[in-house]
Amino acid sequence: MAKANQLSGVRKWLEREEWAELFDELLDLHLGPPCDEAGIEVEELADVIGAGHAANLFGCVLEDMLSNDFDDGSNIVDDYLKRRGWKESVPNKRYMMALRSSVMSLYEVSDIVPDRSFLARDLLRGGEPVRVSEKLATRSLKPWDVIAARVLTVGTRVEMSGGVLPMDRELAEALRKGFVAIREKLREEILAARDPGDAELDAYGFDTEALRRGAFAFTHAWLEDVLQRVLDPIRPALNNSDGDPIEFMTVRYPLKPGVDRNALGEGIGALPGFRQTADDCWNWAEPPAAAAPHGEPGGAQRFSTFLPDGSVSLGDVGLEGDTLVLRTNSPQRAERARALLDPVIGPFVAEPAVEAMSVEEMMKSRPDRAEPAPSVLPPDEERALLHDVLERHYRGVLEQPVPALGGVSPRACAGTPEGRERLVGWLKALENGSAKREPGSALASYDMSWMWEELGVSHLRR
Repeated sequence: MAKANQLSGVRKWLEREEWAELFDELLDLHLGPPCDEAGIEVEELADVIGAGHAANLFGCVLEDMLSNDFDDGSNIVDDYLKRRGWKESVPNKRYMMALRSSVMSLYEVSDIVPDRSFLARDLLRGGEPVRVSEKLATRSLKPWDVIAARVLTVGTRVEMSGGVLPMDRELAEALRKGFVAIREKLREEILAARDPGDAELDAYGFDTEALRRGAFAFTHAWLEDVLQRVLDPIRPALNNSDGDPIEFMTVRYPLKPGVDRNALGEGIGALPGFRQTADDCWNWAEPPAAAAPHGEPGGAQRFSTFLPDGSVSLGDVGLEGDTLVLRTNSPQRAERARALLDPVIGPFVAEPAVEAMSVEEMMKSRPDRAEPAPSVLPPDEERALLHDVLERHYRGVLEQPVPALGGVSPRACAGTPEGRERLVGWLKALENGSAKREPGSALASYDMSWMWEELGVSHLRR
């Protein structure tokens, strides 16, 4: 709110005819294409995405207006301060001039000091992270969050402007690629206009100019993403480790009267890939090398369940009363399992009943989540126990193939420069996800820094 108050005078100046028309054009440049694609009017944004989000977007456009030099060389901050600057306080004028020379970029957040500051690393122009003095945002930011923002030097302080757009990492990567395209187009324009004797281009200044020209790319990307989620949410397709679409299959074999249950169990346990996990229960698994590696067509996500020894769980079989039940997560796997099981269990069972349930049906069939039963352990002991479970889990994961790492284990990724780059992104995503859990929970308080040290990449944790 304080930052908005610092701009109250120039906001009123924006209502003057010569500036209002230019602002409307800039507003349409930033917000028009995503709204057109979604079939809504810019004026409807507050109703569609919420008043807070809409106000933030309009703030981003205003800040771009303040930093924009128009075709005739005019700038609203220059004009306003020249004609009304005598009415403004020194801090307000400093803030406006800082915005005047600012650009929006992508920043990765780390080392958050609540109510005081955070480190911001520019993901597009590079360089060392800078310490940003900020109070309110530190209460919601989490380590490794990515934001589109303007970082300003105001007097002796580094601050953040009011227009801030949170980005997930997939969206941030798309913006990074878009920035590369804008930069290359700008480079061609500048090189074509240069004289042979002109000085070499300054890389940081060149990137800054590319960001100045492409400020609308941030609002485009963010608004398109939000409108997609609000108006047409799409649940990504889920594939299992074989690449088959997930569909939960249950095959129920009624036991024949007087069947020898011990002989039936021995037959199942003798099959390759089937191992007994408890009385009358068997898991069906295969080595991790059989799990396909590298991403899915059409934006699908690959889902794998790994056992403690690193093998991939394909399904399970169990005796439930007078029924032998096979459960797996695709029709293809159900057929594979039956091809193995049927010759062995045929003498013991009758014709099976087959049930199929989609992911959507499975989610709808789940009862509302019940309140967890109160723990009998003191909070500190419960947290320590859960942290121990998490550490044992992640120590196992370090040796297992991870789909997000291209089907390679974290340990193997740490051995190559390209792998380390993917590994750091994966570790940051893990920490960021844990930090966003309910405050005070075991996940939110779990310290993952040991994983960086274990994998030899702690020097990249910045």
